[in-house]
Amino acid sequence: MLFHSLTVVFLCLANLSTSAPISKRMITPGAVIASNFADPSFITVDDLHYAFSTNHEGMNVPMASSVDMIGWTLLGDAMPNVGAWSTGQAIWAPHVVQLPSQNDQPGTFVMYYTAIAKGNPARHCVGAATSATITGPFIARDEIFACSAGGGSIDPSGFHDDGDGRQYVVYKTDGNSIGHGGSCNNDVAPIVPTPIMLQEVNPANGYELIGGPTQILDRGPADGPLIEAPSLIRVPNTEAPGTFVYILFFSSNCYAGGLYDTSYATSINGITNGGQDYQKSSAPLLVTGSNDGNLYSPGGMTVGPKGAYAVFHADLGTTHTVRQMWFGTLTITGRTVSIL
Repeated sequence: MLFHSLTVVFLCLANLSTSAPISKRMITPGAVIASNFADPSFITVDDLHYAFSTNHEGMNVPMASSVDMIGWTLLGDAMPNVGAWSTGQAIWAPHVVQLPSQNDQPGTFVMYYTAIAKGNPARHCVGAATSATITGPFIARDEIFACSAGGGSIDPSGFHDDGDGRQYVVYKTDGNSIGHGGSCNNDVAPIVPTPIMLQEVNPANGYELIGGPTQILDRGPADGPLIEAPSLIRVPNTEAPGTFVYILFFSSNCYAGGLYDTSYATSINGITNGGQDYQKSSAPLLVTGSNDGNLYSPGGMTVGPKGAYAVFHADLGTTHTVRQMWFGTLTITGRTVSIL
């Protein structure tokens, strides 16, 4: 991995019981959702924050709300029914975006999610669901959104490029699902690729494909058996005024164990990086032992627009049975990464 100069500073890791306003000097260890809330994502609508997670306790998509990103109230199931293409099992890693407004009307909310496809219980695919309101219920489309031939597709995340107005979804090709054994089924040769794909969609509906997917990143030796959980943002490059940097956050290594981490890669050559993979950082952003030893297996990070806030999960104890949601505030300066 090559070194960059992107700076991402975690200024707040807050505790569920904390009711004080967000402070740049506050580093209070603890999860903001202490129950199981894996693969979290969030969206801010009218000054309220809404978070969504992998299925749990009979809910396909658990949903919570907050006024300050610290104290959260669980609301129920945002998508009670999955698409007809799915068995309804393993509803993973949902992500919600609001599309641009149309004809002076607020944009539709679109949820991208992962589920098991009918007829092939070993394969996960990505679906889409829509709602006129952020709290749903989201109505799932009957058609699969993405299902890569190289093992299926998981971990979708929507992205609006405010530079040119285009709408995209990034997701992982789930190559390790057809691997040859070992850690997360993919550390026995030959290793199967697990690339992150970028798919343009129609900004009017969020699910109509425009062209085909483009690879923007793949695993390397330092990533263990896989990379996954992409989250893409675009921010000004303060080291080159008038230009922008695309930052792709992702997790690597196997989620079941202490090697799972959160990392990032960047492009200063457009959203597709001129057809080349994004450039990875020299070291992960979060690892087991980060935040004064309070994090174990931190991953599944979602970063909000402009890179202001982020949520991610970390294991309770040293097992992935309960993955709690954590919160951090980010500062991005140029292309240098540091974590306080």
